[in-house]
Amino acid sequence: MDNLLEIKNLIVEYNSLKKQKDDLVVAVNDVSLSIKEGEIYALAGESGCGKSTLAKAITKLVRPKSGEILFEGKNILEHDNSEKKEYPKLVQMVFQNPYSSLNPKMKIGDILREPLDINTNYSKSRKNALVKEVLNDVGLQQTSLELYPHEFSGGQRQRIAIARALILNPKLIIADEPVSALDASIQAQIINLLKDLKKQKDLTILFISHDLNVIRYLADRVGIMYFGRLIEENTTDKIFNFPEQEYTKILLESAPTLAY
Repeated sequence: MDNLLEIKNLIVEYNSLKKQKDDLVVAVNDVSLSIKEGEIYALAGESGCGKSTLAKAITKLVRPKSGEILFEGKNILEHDNSEKKEYPKLVQMVFQNPYSSLNPKMKIGDILREPLDINTNYSKSRKNALVKEVLNDVGLQQTSLELYPHEFSGGQRQRIAIARALILNPKLIIADEPVSALDASIQAQIINLLKDLKKQKDLTILFISHDLNVIRYLADRVGIMYFGRLIEENTTDKIFNFPEQEYTKILLESAPTLAY
């Protein structure tokens, strides 16, 4: 498999909350990794280790200080105008809290149609057909289109968020803690949905989580982050059965054993 995404020596800094203006927090510190086309790559590590900041850099929500982010061989930080317009269609994100990421004043049909209105010149009938198709892909009824986000459970809202991410037929989905706000039984449903969608649509997924049980079940390869650095990377089997770094061993030992 070819690499869909390559990150080279990426550094992302934030201004410190301290009074001194020159104080900076290095959230992502010289991280390099690659994600192969068609795989699920998981980033693991405790809260605050830089996982979400890395995701925001990939989606251009934050600007790195230095480094490269190559998508299909092109550095997204040097895109021309046409590439800047195309990139958001190819890379979509699913956030942790589905309720806060969905506009409570919009019906589900309008939420799913909005990316098509902004990014395509499709006819109204084509847009409606795609909305119905993606809703079916995530296991929701067509009657959902006329309802509002508050009328759904947390798991259903996350299905809607996933549908919105899929509507433009992206190549990469970044799922940032997509099940951590859900009950355990609902978590399993969403995890299995992501796994099925990956196969059906030949998706590449960057899955970010601190839940090692979920990662072990879902991912093909795993990267371990610690204080902004990628300290270990390997296949899922080798990370869980033959960890090399002491921090990785401690992280694995601290994880409760659950079945999905």
